[in-house]
Order: sequence, then structure tokens, then C-alpha cells
Amino acid sequence: MKRYLPLGAILVFVLQAYTSPMATIVLNSASLSAGRLPSEWEIKVNHGRPDISVCTDVEGPCVRLKSVKSSFGLERAVDVNTVETPYLTWRWKVTQLPAGGDFRHAGTDDEAAQVLVAFADHKVLTYIWDSSAPKGTTDYASNIPLVHVFAVVCESGGAAANRWLSENRNVVADYERAYGRPAPRVKGLRIQINSQHTGSVAESYFGEVAFRSSPQ
Repeated sequence: MKRYLPLGAILVFVLQAYTSPMATIVLNSASLSAGRLPSEWEIKVNHGRPDISVCTDVEGPCVRLKSVKSSFGLERAVDVNTVETPYLTWRWKVTQLPAGGDFRHAGTDDEAAQVLVAFADHKVLTYIWDSSAPKGTTDYASNIPLVHVFAVVCESGGAAANRWLSENRNVVADYERAYGRPAPRVKGLRIQINSQHTGSVAESYFGEVAFRSSPQ
């Protein structure tokens, strides 16, 4: 004998399917538990020697970046629909800030941690933990010709050092504020550290990074 679900149960199932939060996990903490970087991530070196390792602490698996007068990051290609998943969320921790770092000046443009989001039109948003610039500061930050980078200071200084923090940004709203038009698809993401301008040392850690349909 065939059994049929009540109409109410079907409607609840359909509603949950359409309203469940969507997520694109870009850096999956679970994939780090094997003790190595996921294959889709590439090391990109701008200056000096990279120091990158997979680690585990009380918050779970993570990636550690340490810069000694160097500049490098981890980068991967993505294809993210910003209409469906406009929120970027990530966890990070800074244990050493580059002394005197301040993204507002070319000679001190060093950050212990930043997350760069590259769009299909080659424009970039970067979310940074700066040594000096106040939290909430925004400005254009690229000295590279034909590359447009808009920076947002999410954290500043050492008051929250040695603690994991969770960040949540609406990249669609940030893009529109920076460039005055709707955000296209996201095509790349990089987590980066640098201390070559100040000739100093910096260290940071990253946990899960994801694009989501709603803020966490």
C-alpha cells in the first residue's frame, strides 16, 4: 500500500529547501585536519621567503602564516555568485603585528593578515588587520597600475591579539560602496601577510573562510 506524506509536511520540506542558508566553503577547516594544505590553494610569493604551515589549536585546524621581511599569501580560484552568497565570513588570529605597519602609506603598507577578494572585472576588496589604521577605515590601497584595490580595516592594533575573532562582511555592499555599481561574480580569493616594507616580523592564523547567503 502506498503511503503519502501529508500536504503540510511537503510544504515544510519545500520551504526549508528554499530557505536553508547556502554556503561556499573556500577554506575548509576539516580539509586541513590531514596536516597539509588543500590542493586547490597555491602559494604566491611577492617578496622574500614564505613560512606557511598547517596547525591545530583549541579552535581546531588552521593555517599559520609568518612573515620575516617578506610578502606572500595563499590563493585559489573560485566562482561565486554574489547575488546568492553575498556574505564573506572567516576566522583569524594575529599573534604578532608588523611594527609600524599602516596601509595608508606606501612605505609602511604591511599587514599581519588580510583577505583579498578578486572580482570578474579585476577589481579587488581587501579586508585587513592593520597595526595602526583605526578599525573601520576605508581607502584605496593599490600602487599597481590598472589594479583597483579597496581596503577595509576590520581589526586594528594588538588589543585583540592572540584571540580568535570571527568576521562577517557583505561583499556586495562593500563593492558597491567602493566602485559605485553592482558586484560581479567573485573569481579569486587570497589570504596574505607582509612585513617587507617595515622590515619587521608578523604572524597570523586563519580558520574557515566561506561565502554565505546570510550572515553567521
